[in-house]
Amino acid sequence: MRLSQKADYALRALFTLVEQEGRGPISIRVLAERNDVPRRFLEHIMLELKAQGWVRSLPGKHGGYMLARPADQLTMGQVVRHFDGLLAPIGCVSVSRYEPCSQEGRCRFRRVLLEIRNTTARLMDRATLAAVHQGEPVERREVFDVELMGGAGI
Repeated sequence: MRLSQKADYALRALFTLVEQEGRGPISIRVLAERNDVPRRFLEHIMLELKAQGWVRSLPGKHGGYMLARPADQLTMGQVVRHFDGLLAPIGCVSVSRYEPCSQEGRCRFRRVLLEIRNTTARLMDRATLAAVHQGEPVERREVFDVELMGGAGI
């Protein structure tokens, strides 16, 4: 699974709003700068987040965006599914975008991909913005630690 740029930017903005919670709205300019996102692109993303009822906006000089729901009521799974449509690595194990495959009756590795889909969905659906925000950022050494990777080519 690979997040689209839109889903990535949406999550960046949402986590910035989680950090800002209780301190008032944050302007689109600040959101864009803080998250290294093109402002015009972020404006479209924020409109989608607003249409979903996940953020709200206040007009005016001191206006901007804030969460419309508590951070413990919104999951990464909801956000990724909204922007990317699916969490499955291939179409023949997707529920929402199922694509038949001529090898389904005999394919052995499809089961592994189904387990990947199920594990990913469970993790993303349990990952509320509040819970993820409480965690620590990933350190670079964790990404490249051979013992943690379990194999090359990840």
